[in-house]
Amino acid sequence: MFTGIIEEIGSIRSVARGTHSAVLSVRAERILEDIHTGDSIAVNGVCLTVSSFDKGGFTADVMHETLNRSGLGALKTDSPVNLERAMRADGRFGGHIVSGHIDGTGTIIGVRKDDNAVWYTIRAASSVMRYIVEKGSVAIDGISLTVAGVDAESFSVSVIPHTAKQTTLSRRRPGDSVNLENDCVGKYVEKLLGLSGQGGAAAGKRAGGLTRAFLAENGF
Repeated sequence: MFTGIIEEIGSIRSVARGTHSAVLSVRAERILEDIHTGDSIAVNGVCLTVSSFDKGGFTADVMHETLNRSGLGALKTDSPVNLERAMRADGRFGGHIVSGHIDGTGTIIGVRKDDNAVWYTIRAASSVMRYIVEKGSVAIDGISLTVAGVDAESFSVSVIPHTAKQTTLSRRRPGDSVNLENDCVGKYVEKLLGLSGQGGAAAGKRAGGLTRAFLAENGF
C-alpha cells in the first residue's frame, strides 16, 4: 500500500520491450536507502516489484495488463518518474490509501496559474469519472491530490508549489497522458451494494441497496 506522497523524482535508465511486456530500469537515489529484491515501489503510481538493484537504481518487470492499463508503455530513456516506496507499518499516513493499481489513464486538457497554485484539468473515461467526487481523493501519476472540480467528462485539481516541485506535475502540459487511480473506498462500497452491475446472482440480490434483511443474512 502507498499514500501518494512522492519521495523523489527518478528517471528511466532503459526500457527492454518484449512482445507484450517490458523490463524497466529506473535511476533513483533516496529510495535505494533500504531497498531489497521483492520490494514494492510505485513508479508513476504503478506498483512494481523490484527484481534487481544496484547503486544507481533498480529494475522491474511490467506485465501485459499493466502496460494496457497505464502509461508506462510510453516511457523512454530519461523520462522522469514519480517514485514512492510501500508504506511502512509505523509510517505516517500523509496522503490517502493508494494501491498502485491503475484504473486507467487521463489526458491533461488544461493548465492554468492561480496565484501561487496551478490548476490541472484532466479528461478521463466514464469508467474513471464515475468515482470522481468533488473534495474526494484521486492519485495522478501516483500523487495524492484532492479533486477541486468535476463535470461530466473531466475533473480539476489545484496543486501547491511544493507538490509541483517535488513531482513530475510541473513538467506536464496539455495533451500529456497521466495514470489515474480512484479512491478505493467508493469501488468497494459499490461492489458490496451490487450497484456496478457485476457480481452475478449475489449482486442481483443486493441491487435494491443495503437493507436490514441483507445485514441479518450476512451476520450483522
